[in-house]
Amino acid sequence: MAAAAACGTSADPAADLAVHPDTRPAGAPFAHPGVLVGKAQLTAARDHVARKEEPWLSAYQKMSGSKYAALDYKAKPYATVECPPDTRPGQGCVEEREDAIAAYTQALLWNITGKKAHADKAVQIMDAWSGTVKRHTEGNAGLQTAWAATSWAKAAELMQYTYDGWADGDELKFQRMLRDVYLPEVQSGSADFNGNWDLLMADATMSMAVYLNDQAAFDKAVGHFRTRVPAYFYLSSDGPLPVKPAGSDIDTPAKLQTYWFGQKTFKDGLAQETCRNFKHASYSLAATSHIAETAWHQGLDLYGEVKDRLAAALEFHSKYQLGAAAPEWLCGGKVQRDMGPDTEVGLSHLRGRLKMKLPETEKLTREQRPEGTDDLFVAWETLTHAQSA
Repeated sequence: MAAAAACGTSADPAADLAVHPDTRPAGAPFAHPGVLVGKAQLTAARDHVARKEEPWLSAYQKMSGSKYAALDYKAKPYATVECPPDTRPGQGCVEEREDAIAAYTQALLWNITGKKAHADKAVQIMDAWSGTVKRHTEGNAGLQTAWAATSWAKAAELMQYTYDGWADGDELKFQRMLRDVYLPEVQSGSADFNGNWDLLMADATMSMAVYLNDQAAFDKAVGHFRTRVPAYFYLSSDGPLPVKPAGSDIDTPAKLQTYWFGQKTFKDGLAQETCRNFKHASYSLAATSHIAETAWHQGLDLYGEVKDRLAAALEFHSKYQLGAAAPEWLCGGKVQRDMGPDTEVGLSHLRGRLKMKLPETEKLTREQRPEGTDDLFVAWETLTHAQSA
């Protein structure tokens, strides 16, 4: 039963799957907490740590020993966050991402330990930014906003729905910050950029939508998910060429080959950025899983629409990340093996809830545990989503 709770399921997987229709009921209230992590997952994580069970105990120790967990952590807010796409120095980019992860870390620690000091620290960090930030500028503004917004929304969701000490006026100020500064920057996506941008923007949009109880923004994120995931992870059922990104002019074989970093042969699980590096493909594995997981908590089964595609992509990249030799057809026989801590959430659903076999992903995930944070937008997912296998 603990394992079932850890992945947010009931004791009867069939019954749990049956309550998730293909569309979210019109006018249905949002479930809270429900941005990536649900109430059952929080309870399970707390129980696993209390019983000193692995891998959750090690994951908790890694989180609580990080700089983000310090009770003397000090936020460094900026009014303008400038993130150039080149080698020029930015302003506030690292600070914003790290402060957002710190707020989420402190929120998790509050839920695991019950220590009010962590709740107060999470709120303090969020209040510092909501009282300061006004805009994001330069070429990486969209990506930076998405990275930070996913963590801000996860932190705010936990604090608003598990803690009664966040002053109403400060909560409203934080909500206005997300609506005015973050949501407009990401909700329209980025059709012509590499696909990790669009998926990260959709992740951020959905996360904020749930926290803000914004059905229109939620629907926008679902739309981007449904068009971008098939255009990012290839399946042979797509035909001889990948699906073109919706809204872009990348619509000829030559343009698609260039967009896929010169790749000419397409096989199940290949990602648009595989031949760039595994790191960016891994970002997209995480973002895809995040979106589907949050939608799952809201009664919408996006996993069901992409489970074969997501499983193929996880297995494909895990296999080569583990050291399998890249064949000549794949990126000219050279791949950059730099996946991040991005496999727990997708594995939790596909293996944990659906009982699909993902041997390469399971092996890689076990080797990487406890998966910590990439200091961008992924944090502590072994603690919140690990399976015992």
